[in-house]
Amino acid sequence: MVQQPLLERYRALINLPDHTRIVSLLEGNTPLIPVPRLAEEFGGGFNLYIKFEGLNPSGSFKDRGMTAAVSEALGRGVTALICASTGNTAASAAAYAARAGLRAVVLMPEGKVASGKLAGALAYGAQVLQIDGSFDQALELVLEISQRHPIALVNSLNPYRLEGQKTAAFEIIEELGHAPDWLCLPVGNAGNITAYWMGFRQYHELHRNSLPRLLGVQAAGSAPLVLGHPVEQPETVATAIRIGKPARGEQALAAAQESGGRIIAATDEEILIMQRRLGAEGIWVEPASAAGLAGLAKEIQAKSIELSGRTVVVVCTGHGLKDPDIVARSLPLPTKIQADISTLEREITSY
Repeated sequence: MVQQPLLERYRALINLPDHTRIVSLLEGNTPLIPVPRLAEEFGGGFNLYIKFEGLNPSGSFKDRGMTAAVSEALGRGVTALICASTGNTAASAAAYAARAGLRAVVLMPEGKVASGKLAGALAYGAQVLQIDGSFDQALELVLEISQRHPIALVNSLNPYRLEGQKTAAFEIIEELGHAPDWLCLPVGNAGNITAYWMGFRQYHELHRNSLPRLLGVQAAGSAPLVLGHPVEQPETVATAIRIGKPARGEQALAAAQESGGRIIAATDEEILIMQRRLGAEGIWVEPASAAGLAGLAKEIQAKSIELSGRTVVVVCTGHGLKDPDIVARSLPLPTKIQADISTLEREITSY
């Protein structure tokens, strides 16, 4: 069966203008992977799934929103796109611009972007500019330039980004047959948690299905929504969520509250532990993608969440190839051995 573009599959549920011209890389339709062994380690008695968004075309969930934003922009005759990015938005915007035959300009904070993400933006042919400043400053700049020139802003401030990203909620409901009891996910610029809530609420209004509680998780060194104020110099190994002033922060807080959930923070150590634990399940994610699981583990340990008989979905937003440097730095190098059978035998039997 030929896979449909995401915007065709959910056209009746997505609010896009008539002038939209679909630009697709066959995004979406990402797997919902059961991880029963991990659920048992957390105490058991509940169903646990990983929504692995790292299997989108450019390696992250951003493709869901980008297909919508770029399709709308192309339809109204735009010839160039711009975004500020810590990496994933850059790669996605560059990929969809290339697909549409449009120019892409990407503004990144210097030294704060994982090499895999920078490589992606360059490989897709974007003009990449780095500033001596933060993501938040980069976002202010691209917003201003998009107001001065006929260039489409494709950050999550673009409303069509959320229209595309909400489709992940539809997929989860369709595969499970219902909404999960809890949805756990990383929070950076806060567009994704906002989009998920939009999707779940829309499906609820149409079909009267249940609604999940949302557990949004920020990195402790970049947790403005937990602290209650912007973070001027956010720091975390989870580069995708290293954002001190989320563009959709108020909407994210409202979504968490309306759902009966919350937004919490996890330390870098807690995030990296869960990145390794996911790897042990055959699921390699970038550090930020492990934040949702780290937050869930923290809530379970603190006995702040009741999961008996429940269904939990953890969203992993980006593939591990997005940020391979973390693994290279934190894990031991391969052991060198002589090229003979006795040495090989000794190594594998003593491991």
